[in-house]
Amino acid sequence: MVMSLSTPPSVQKLQAALHAKAKGSPDYRFYALYDKVYRMDVLDHAYTRCLANGGVAGVDGVTFETIESYSLDRWLGELAQELKEKTYHPQAVRRVYIPKSNGGQRPLGIPTVKDRVVQMAAVLVLEPIFEADLQPEQYAYRPGRSAHDAIRHVHRLIGTGHDEVVDADLSGYFDTIPHAELLCSVARRISDGSMLRLIKLWLTMPVEETDDRGKKHRTTHNRDERKGTPQGAPVSPLLSGLYMRRFLLGWKVLGHAGRLDAHIVNYADDFVICCRRGRGQEAMAEMQRMMAKLKLTVNEQKTRLCHLPGDSFDFLGYTLGRCWSLKTGRAYYGTKPSKKAVRRVCRTVSDQTARQRIWLDPQGMVYQLNQRLVGWSNYFCLGPVSPAYRAVDNHVRRRLRQWLCRKHKASGHGNSRFPDEYLHRTLGLVQLRRRTASFPWAKA
Repeated sequence: MVMSLSTPPSVQKLQAALHAKAKGSPDYRFYALYDKVYRMDVLDHAYTRCLANGGVAGVDGVTFETIESYSLDRWLGELAQELKEKTYHPQAVRRVYIPKSNGGQRPLGIPTVKDRVVQMAAVLVLEPIFEADLQPEQYAYRPGRSAHDAIRHVHRLIGTGHDEVVDADLSGYFDTIPHAELLCSVARRISDGSMLRLIKLWLTMPVEETDDRGKKHRTTHNRDERKGTPQGAPVSPLLSGLYMRRFLLGWKVLGHAGRLDAHIVNYADDFVICCRRGRGQEAMAEMQRMMAKLKLTVNEQKTRLCHLPGDSFDFLGYTLGRCWSLKTGRAYYGTKPSKKAVRRVCRTVSDQTARQRIWLDPQGMVYQLNQRLVGWSNYFCLGPVSPAYRAVDNHVRRRLRQWLCRKHKASGHGNSRFPDEYLHRTLGLVQLRRRTASFPWAKA
């Protein structure tokens, strides 16, 4: 099946009309949106988007393959009827944990495919409305914006004298967003009761976990505590960005941005505040007061005030601070892949080349490594990347040689039997260092 992610013209027309109305009438409240969610063109495109994102089954065990063997048209028609008759009710979210860079685990919620499709359909309808209201400092999950844009914004600020930076960290942002305040932010624009009911249902979905013995347990923490939106649900990025808007807008309305010349750059739950010298301490205190009012928790241990150029800070996987030009020897403010990011990709490569995976053929192993390396370097391509690339290249070659020695039951480190030329030319292993030829800034 050929899958197209381009938005159908009919859905584009709907989104353009909603965005134009929201942009042109900042105080307008939309009252007839729910019927757009179960339009067949909207549901069909929502399904295509969810299919492209992939993912495993939810608590009901239903996969995309299950649906298509049943008949996609029939399944979508039945779902549209459920929504129209208002008999649709979301099921529990399946809880899984993914490793974090600090060694901890991040909880991830996996809704059923049906719930993901309905949430995505709602996002297709709601996103154009709230996109008109989000602040220019917000970069996550927005059309035409990226993490690279956020990093460049911070780079510009520190390059123009904003050399005190509040490196902020929120504890469990997605899990602590208060429902009542979040729904107020939604209702400021949406008066459609059926749409608001849908969002309430998603915010209070039970969570199902499987313990070490394979026994399933369900909890209703979000409903009981009246806070949190599960990471992994399609609607969560939209709702989390909408609530973060309260902080960003309040920062300007209360006068902190102008009075302190302190500017926030935000991506999802990550943000920094770039200030003029001598203003950082007050900016950090004001941020902490505002977060308390928003019922969000600042991680005091990880939040710190950085004084450039002596200090540096990490943001979205990059380290920003003082760099040295190899050509002139002069110092400048720059960005480079953080040590954590380099360690993380090296750890992933070590896992990929583990002893248990010697069943793969060399071409298959190199194909998987290349996918990882190209994806990593496509993101980590800003600033002087050459030192990081060299470190990753060296680690990958060493691990691949060890893997080849185990596979062929050869002794030693494999340097003579599997030289660089064999790894790169014969097996086709990507060499990150060579990719910097297209980065005019990368060799600094």
